Amino acid sequence: MAKAKDAFRTISEVAEWLDTPTHVLRFWESKFSQIKPVKGAGGRRYYRPADMDLLGGIKQLLHEDGLTIKGTQKLLREKGVKYVATLGASVTEAVAAADPAPVTHIEQTPAPAPAAPAPVAAPDTAPAQNALPFATPAPAFTIDLPLPPTALPAAKPRLIGRAPADPSGLRARAARIAPLLARLEEVRARMHG
Repeated sequence: MAKAKDAFRTISEVAEWLDTPTHVLRFWESKFSQIKPVKGAGGRRYYRPADMDLLGGIKQLLHEDGLTIKGTQKLLREKGVKYVATLGASVTEAVAAADPAPVTHIEQTPAPAPAAPAPVAAPDTAPAQNALPFATPAPAFTIDLPLPPTALPAAKPRLIGRAPADPSGLRARAARIAPLLARLEEVRARMHG
């Protein structure tokens, strides 16, 4: 491959690199949502090096290791794309092997001798600390709050509950409540007795 290792590749170039037909690559794209080539305006696919590494890993799992598509999908879910991409052929390694970086010879010159550190003048006297910082008296301050009351404020007596408006209605209800109170007393006697 003459392209740089970071260059995008067409589906034909990927098919040639993987020795796999283009229709198989399209089929894998339909089965593995992790394969996401960039599509041009005409729908042409352009694969990044990471896509190609993933395809290489998928090919390794399906064709060499004998996994099914579901098994490969499960492995992708559990281990992730990066793991599967490391299993197969790598486009970056293929490019590096095909086009090794030119070796340049650099004449070695002797490194300059490190400069001697400048002498540091010793201080004449060390600063003296005669007292701790918290030994100084705290500044005086006052809190300007109102004093609490010495006696309870005078309040109006409050009624608990509501006084019945009509006492005759209360007497009529007492006739209905009396059997319930008698039954409650009977239950209480059984519990205690």
